[in-house]
Amino acid sequence: MAFLEITPLLHAGIGGRLNNIGGQTDLALLYHMGLGVPKDDAEACRWWRKAAEQGSTGSQVNLGTAYHLGVGVSKDDAEAVRWWQKAADKGEPVAQLNLGLAYQHGEGVEKDPAKGTEWLRKAAEQGNAGAQNWLAVAYESGTGVGADHEAAVRWFRKAAEQGVAPAQYSLGTHLYFGDGVTKDYVEAARWWQKAAEQGIAWAQYNLGTAYHIGSGVEKSDVEAYFWVNLAATSIEQKVVRETRDIIAKSLTPAQLAEVQERCRKWAEAHHPTPQPLR
Repeated sequence: MAFLEITPLLHAGIGGRLNNIGGQTDLALLYHMGLGVPKDDAEACRWWRKAAEQGSTGSQVNLGTAYHLGVGVSKDDAEAVRWWQKAADKGEPVAQLNLGLAYQHGEGVEKDPAKGTEWLRKAAEQGNAGAQNWLAVAYESGTGVGADHEAAVRWFRKAAEQGVAPAQYSLGTHLYFGDGVTKDYVEAARWWQKAAEQGIAWAQYNLGTAYHIGSGVEKSDVEAYFWVNLAATSIEQKVVRETRDIIAKSLTPAQLAEVQERCRKWAEAHHPTPQPLR
């Protein structure tokens, strides 16, 4: 259906609600996604602003993110922080996450790692998986809080269990080296597998080397080559290519051809998906 056919229907349904938050946020989303109307981020921001000024925390988050990314408005990190702060003060976890990272990195606000970590904690304690991962990173690196690898592992695990791939990779690494947690090669490989399947290149490499030496998994150079070869398409370091080539020498020509075809199919089925910055 053409835009001219569907737009009147949208405005007929939403028109009576354009002075309230629900109608404004609905229309902003339609313009942002180009659903039934031509995609227009500037118009989306106009409607998000109307809802944000009425106190919609979701619209405050979206408008802040638009300013942070420069989508639909001129990039302005200070303005992004101003809108995130409004929502964060009301307990909105995504706003708290964004505000925490802004303070940690000094984007749009004076850098204050301790304040940033506290905002991350507020969001993490509400179950926000991204905040749980970043709070773990703060504990791991001692950013804005005393370094505590046991606490880092606890928060990485919470985020990993919600499917956050970087957290799954980090949890696996802590388990492999016994850093902040009892060493467990089997559990390490299990979490690397989850992260590898989501496209984390270093998880693919670590999982491949685990298969090559039989650490936490049954030794298999076919599986080892598969994962290390995938990693080599993203990681340009020499050691990754050298490891792949060493493993390849243990495969027959038929095995090598089969696993390379498997890699090709995997790559086709796993095109990189754009991820939100926050």
